[in-house]
Amino acid sequence: MVAMGYSVDVYNTEGKVVSKVDLNSELFADEKVNKTLIQEYLLLQQANGRIAIADTKDRSEVSGSGKKLYRQKGTGNGRVWDKNSPLRRHGWVAFGPTSARNFEKFMTKKARKKAMNGIITMKAQESALCGLALEKMEPKTKEAVSIVEKLGLANQKVLLVLDSKNEWIEKSFRNIAKVKYILVDYLNPRDVLHADKVVFLEKALAKINQA
Repeated sequence: MVAMGYSVDVYNTEGKVVSKVDLNSELFADEKVNKTLIQEYLLLQQANGRIAIADTKDRSEVSGSGKKLYRQKGTGNGRVWDKNSPLRRHGWVAFGPTSARNFEKFMTKKARKKAMNGIITMKAQESALCGLALEKMEPKTKEAVSIVEKLGLANQKVLLVLDSKNEWIEKSFRNIAKVKYILVDYLNPRDVLHADKVVFLEKALAKINQA
């Protein structure tokens, strides 16, 4: 069976297709989509971005006398120790969560790359990828809005992928609602899966297409 290949239309700023780029079938193919690996990568991103907020006090963090409240027998008050007991109000918390908890997960670079290629393939299956031939323009939000509209992406969640830092592109697109830009080296599962359309600049598209 011949593997199905995908191609990406590259548009100019007027919304017209000026070329097509064939995605590398060694990287982007249906049989290479590993949904288990993709889920693992997404969970890794979420876990590594998680901050341990819950923080209870242990025995060393609670102030107060450590003197036993009552003698062991004869008072009818039970065998409690000091007032900082976890059984008492304002006492320390036994086995409680602390901010030292580590949620970090790990995946090899090769596994992350394979998962990311699978996500891009899934976007290609949905026809949610396109390229953009963008020449230098004045850093004006109005022009950027015009480009988004001519691409037919108004009111859609758009992820614009850049090949390198570009101040005039960032200034032009950063104030547009639902449009986010990112460097190709920082592509991640959450941003790509969340986008309705992923728009690659030509050089960024060439970069991901390299084996």
